[in-house]
Amino acid sequence: MTSTYYRKGFGLKSAIEGQLTADYSSAVVDAFRANQYRLTAGPLSFRLAREFGFCYGVDRAVDYAYETRTRFPDRKLFLVGEIIHNPHVNDRLRGMGITILERVPGGEFDFSAVTSEDVVLLPAFGVSVADFQRLRATGTTMVDTTCGSVLNVWKRVESYARDGFTALIHGKVYHEETRATASQVTGHPGGRYLVVLDMAETRLVCDAIEGRSDPASLATRFGGAASPGFDFARDLERIGVANQTTMLAGESLAIAREVRESMVRRHGEANIDDHFRSFDTICSATQDRQDAVRELLRDPPDLMIVVGGYNSSNTTHLAALCREHGVRTYHIEDADAIELPSGRLRHQPKVKVAEECLEPGWLSGVASIGVTAGASTPNNKIGETVIRLCAAAGVDRIDGLTE
Repeated sequence: MTSTYYRKGFGLKSAIEGQLTADYSSAVVDAFRANQYRLTAGPLSFRLAREFGFCYGVDRAVDYAYETRTRFPDRKLFLVGEIIHNPHVNDRLRGMGITILERVPGGEFDFSAVTSEDVVLLPAFGVSVADFQRLRATGTTMVDTTCGSVLNVWKRVESYARDGFTALIHGKVYHEETRATASQVTGHPGGRYLVVLDMAETRLVCDAIEGRSDPASLATRFGGAASPGFDFARDLERIGVANQTTMLAGESLAIAREVRESMVRRHGEANIDDHFRSFDTICSATQDRQDAVRELLRDPPDLMIVVGGYNSSNTTHLAALCREHGVRTYHIEDADAIELPSGRLRHQPKVKVAEECLEPGWLSGVASIGVTAGASTPNNKIGETVIRLCAAAGVDRIDGLTE
């Protein structure tokens, strides 16, 4: 069998629509939309951010997975890692007979089980150039669900590499998307990249640009976040800034400004175009969800609930944004985080620490609750959370909900 590559689905939307609705729709979310994104339940008032949950790229990836299962009912179907960062969606795909391929600890994905007779789904984050080439060598059929916003970032960093600019990527070095983006750079002769997590790391890079730091110590600090052979004394002469699409937009823009100002101090304003490039590559869905949270917080509720996977970058940044506005915020994966009958809450309190906390009494005195969800969170998980919140507060009816 010759290798086959699909990127535009199979035209089976009508065949899968009923199953998608059954798996992910929510009467509660429908009620929010019908009532100007507000619902009342006894003494509680809820507001849902006007942009939330599945974005176009996630919708597309999930649709393609369901279409692929329909198109190839008798073939072994594999998925390279998680299709999106939501445990329920990935579990649902497993239930459809899709095997999720895992990384070897500290290494690459294990493709040893894949044959030319099988079908492999590439996730919304994309895969590295090396992984793509390894899969192509097996002769397998590939269905690529990589998000269009991610592809735009790849085009940007490839242009940097072609023109001799180091790609400075604002992102999480361990994240699948950032790994895949970095690999696009090293596919070009002499291509170089450096990943920075935040403004603190950016300022260390700026110190190097302006000759205020020791290149050897920086090489140690950024050893796992730089292209092989990266030289801090040589490879910061020309920089192009890009970002993981799900980072906080304001932080990415601030990082770009910081680097530009450093390059101006090093090379002069008249020469800046020869040494610095930047394009905002935050996806519109990420920006829209962040803007919707800001709008909701203009009239702050007593607390915010952010629903989504703990390993979802855009979800953790929504939680961080709420906290930055001074609102008590709880990031939970799903409704099960609200324990009944005790009413205690399991949540992840810090963005960079993968650790849950168990909190009692968190609903005491609360009258208004804001709700939002990351771009990988299905509507049913939002609705289930609101129903569970009501149960924890002893409320058994949501006004305007007909079920």
